[in-house]
Amino acid sequence: MSSIFYFLLVAVGFVLLIKGADYLVNGASSLAKRFNISDIAIGLTVVAMGTSAPELVVNLLSGSVEDGRTGANEVVYGNIIGSNIFNIFLILGISSVIYPLKVEKNALWKEIPYSLLATFIFFILVNDILFFNAEKSGLDTKDGLILLAMFCLFLVYIFLNIRRDPEADVDDIEIYSNLKTTLMIVFGMGGLALGGNLIVDNAIKIAKLFDVSDKMIGLTILAAGTSLPELATSAVAAYQKKSDLAVGNIVGSNIFNLLLVLGVTSIVHAPLIYTPSLNTDLYIVMIGTFMLFLFMFTLNKFKLDRAEGVVYLIGFIVYSYYLFVREDILPGFF
Repeated sequence: MSSIFYFLLVAVGFVLLIKGADYLVNGASSLAKRFNISDIAIGLTVVAMGTSAPELVVNLLSGSVEDGRTGANEVVYGNIIGSNIFNIFLILGISSVIYPLKVEKNALWKEIPYSLLATFIFFILVNDILFFNAEKSGLDTKDGLILLAMFCLFLVYIFLNIRRDPEADVDDIEIYSNLKTTLMIVFGMGGLALGGNLIVDNAIKIAKLFDVSDKMIGLTILAAGTSLPELATSAVAAYQKKSDLAVGNIVGSNIFNLLLVLGVTSIVHAPLIYTPSLNTDLYIVMIGTFMLFLFMFTLNKFKLDRAEGVVYLIGFIVYSYYLFVREDILPGFF
C-alpha cells in the first residue's frame, strides 16, 4: 500500500484525536460546571487531563500492538518523552515569544520542582540495569503503582490549593444541555480511541517502510501530534495574556504524562521494556524543566521573557537536528 495513504490515515487520526480531546474537554467542563465545581479545579484537572488524553490513548494502543515487542514499547516511551520535550522547548518557547509569561510564586516553588522530581523518579524506576543491576530495564506493575501514587499526591496538592486565588475563576465555560454534554463526552472518547488507533497502526507502518525506528516515530511524529492540544491551549492563553494558564498547562501536562499516562500504561501492559538510549532524551526533559526554574531569576524575575523563549526554541532546533543525525537521516558536522 502507498506510503502516501499511510500518511493520510495518520493525518485523519490526528484530526480525530484533537477534535476528540476538544469535545471531551468541553463536555467534561460543562458537566463539572453544572455541578458547581470551581473553574480553577476544572482547569487544573479536566482540561489538563483532556490535553494529555491523546498521549494516554496512543500509549495504551501502542502497548497492545504486538505486546512485548520492543518497538511498540519504544513508541510508548518515545511518545511521552518526546511530548514533554515538545511541551517545554517548543510550546513554552512559542508562547513566551508571543507574550512574556509571568509565573506565580506557588508554581515556581512547588509545581515546577514537582515536575522535575517526577522526571527524576521516572528516570530511576525505568533504569533497572543502571540502578538495580537487573537484566532488563523498564516499568512493571509496581513501578506503575508508584507513579500513580505520585499522581494522586499531585491531585491532593491541587485540591488543597484551589482556593489560593478564589478571584481567578473565569466564567467562560459554556454549560450545555444534558444530552449535548453526554454526546460530547461519548463522541470525544470515540474520537480519541479511533484517532489513536489510526495513528499508532499507520505510524509504525511508515517506520517500517522508511526503515525509521519506532523510537524515532514516537519522539517526533507521535510526540508532535499528541502535543497539539497543549500547543493550541498555551498559544491562545499567551495571546490572551493569561500567563498562569499557559505555563500551568505545560507543567501540569508534563506531570500528567509521566505519572498518569505512563503509570496506567505500565500497569495495563506490564512489563514495558525500556531502551537505555532514551536516557539522553530524558536528560533533555530534566534540563528543560530546570531551565524554566532558572529563567525565573534572570532578566525579569518570575517571568519567562521573549529572549528566554528564543533560547528554548533554539534548543528545540538543536535537539531536533541531533535526533535526525542520531538516526542517520541527516549528516553530522563531525
